[in-house]
Amino acid sequence: MIKLLKDDRFIVNSGKKFKLKNFDPGFSIDYVEKEDANEIMQKHIQRIAVLQEKLFASDNHAILMIFQARDAAGKDSTIKHVMSGINPSGCQVVSFKAPTANELDHDFLWRTSVHLPERGRIGIFNRSYYEEVVVTKVHPEIILNQRLPDINSAKDINKDFWKDRYESIRSHEKHLVKNGYVVLKFFLNVSKKEQKKRFMERIIDPEKHWKFSYADLKERGFWDDYQKAFEEMVEETASEKAPWFIIPSDKKWFAQLAVARILLETLESLNLKYPAISDEEKALLGKAKKELEAEED
Repeated sequence: MIKLLKDDRFIVNSGKKFKLKNFDPGFSIDYVEKEDANEIMQKHIQRIAVLQEKLFASDNHAILMIFQARDAAGKDSTIKHVMSGINPSGCQVVSFKAPTANELDHDFLWRTSVHLPERGRIGIFNRSYYEEVVVTKVHPEIILNQRLPDINSAKDINKDFWKDRYESIRSHEKHLVKNGYVVLKFFLNVSKKEQKKRFMERIIDPEKHWKFSYADLKERGFWDDYQKAFEEMVEETASEKAPWFIIPSDKKWFAQLAVARILLETLESLNLKYPAISDEEKALLGKAKKELEAEED
């Protein structure tokens, strides 16, 4: 059986001295080949579907899956494949783009908070509040457009500013965990070489033109800045209760399998059960059975 959740090659629950250079984007488990992955994936998906129903019925936990990554790292395809067997009524996916005017009139955690899944459901954030310590760190001019009090120039966006943002995130996730949320944070780690390959595929293949944005190529020019921002993101917010999973993503099939396995193991760890019914409810079941059996066809 593939075990990933407990594997320290992937999980980061303390960000101390975290460096992305220590995580190989091209890694895959040597005893699983791409040809075998689909069969294993289907078994995982079937088991996830069973456990999702129990999660929905028990109604005392919610799963929050957060995906952060560079452009073309495979967030959409990973979400699509891992959640392909899920009952849509028990799952929700929210993709966060640039904040709207209404969202900018609230604190930076508000726009994601209003989309948190209810207990019994699995919520997926394709990007999240972490954009506010990644993109904004690479492009601090965005902060100046947010009309924040006492932020009047670039010099006001200092170490204390970022310290406060990280503290807000840590407190937010601690609050979620205390209220029944299981927070799974995935960083899909793609190499610069593989990103180039995927961009070229989008440019060359007419059916993938819609996926390419020249703005993504411009952001590629800030690769080292993003590298540092992602490292600081993990360093400041990884914890035992809300760990980061650094998923090797140069091989999409492996990234998808890893995320599916982590979700499966998480659901299994909750020891989910269907709700027990009272003696009175059991008596009503018996009564209902007799009444239905007594009906004439």
